Amino acid sequence: MVGLPGAGKSTWVGAQLTGTHTVVSKDHWPRARHREARQRRVVATLLAEGVSVVVDNTSPSAAERAPLVALARAAGVPVRAVFLDVPVEVCRARNDARPGSARVPLVGLYAAAGRLEPPDPAEGFDRVDVLR
Repeated sequence: MVGLPGAGKSTWVGAQLTGTHTVVSKDHWPRARHREARQRRVVATLLAEGVSVVVDNTSPSAAERAPLVALARAAGVPVRAVFLDVPVEVCRARNDARPGSARVPLVGLYAAAGRLEPPDPAEGFDRVDVLR
């Protein structure tokens, strides 16, 4: 998944992939140290077990997506990016409507917006879907 906080990534995953994919997200471990490394270990283990995985993070840049693409390639599985291309203003309104700790600090939203690069097949994706 690729998209800003509030773009609808988790909602889309819940509607489209429930029952077929295991969801992995750094949000599952909000206070853990080394969340990135932990996520990579979990994804690698699941892929080695033959489990279909969806990574539900913002993943705004090619550099941030590269390790996960490499894990999937190493496991010999197809790699798909689903990019929720939603304007930052819409994401902010959705984020503002979230309750308490579910709300992403605005600095986080705008920092992700500043790093956002649409996914490209040249990164190693077999398929890139763009949803607006």
